[in-house]
Amino acid sequence: MDLGRADAVVWRNRALLVFDRVSVPVAVCDVYGQVVLANPAMAAECGTTPGRLRGRDVLELFRPQEAGQVERIAQALRLRHRSRYQVSVRWRAPGGAERFGELTADPVSDTVDETPALLVMLRVQGECAPPEPEPAPVTPVEGRVLALLAGGASTAEAARELGLSKDGVTYHLRRLSARWSAANRTELVARAYASGVLRPGVWPPRARSRAPETE
Repeated sequence: MDLGRADAVVWRNRALLVFDRVSVPVAVCDVYGQVVLANPAMAAECGTTPGRLRGRDVLELFRPQEAGQVERIAQALRLRHRSRYQVSVRWRAPGGAERFGELTADPVSDTVDETPALLVMLRVQGECAPPEPEPAPVTPVEGRVLALLAGGASTAEAARELGLSKDGVTYHLRRLSARWSAANRTELVARAYASGVLRPGVWPPRARSRAPETE
């Protein structure tokens, strides 16, 4: 191996070391967007390892928000334009959160005539607010029982309010406790709020009117 080639190998190895250690998510893709090389930070955003990203389509991993952006970039690359390209994207993080950010792609090659690869960097801008949880499936009577329970009513008081027997109220409470695996009434009320059955910040407690019914 001549000296020049040996130096090139040394610098290539150093570049790969930096590539792996940089905290910014980075990948090298071919001109069609398939991942050739990815660093651990990029793989972490996809919940996998760098090796498993190889051959994946970067625009399937990170969904473009404007289809026109991708077509404009593809046209520019076909014309061998060497600008920096940016695409607004969304993706599902490993924990399940919906994130949004920007992919920046820079064409890179050894010569002007060579078909370029794409050096792709991901900038995470934030997470989308999770949707409000759908109310858990309860009947209107169960919702009223839970609201009275949250307000401190006893079984007898709830029965009088609802026109039921004490055994009728107990029956509904047992069904709810079994459905949610609640160990006691305190946990049952907590689950009702967490599941969206009871309206937060309202006193006296009230069930959501649009909670779906079950048999």
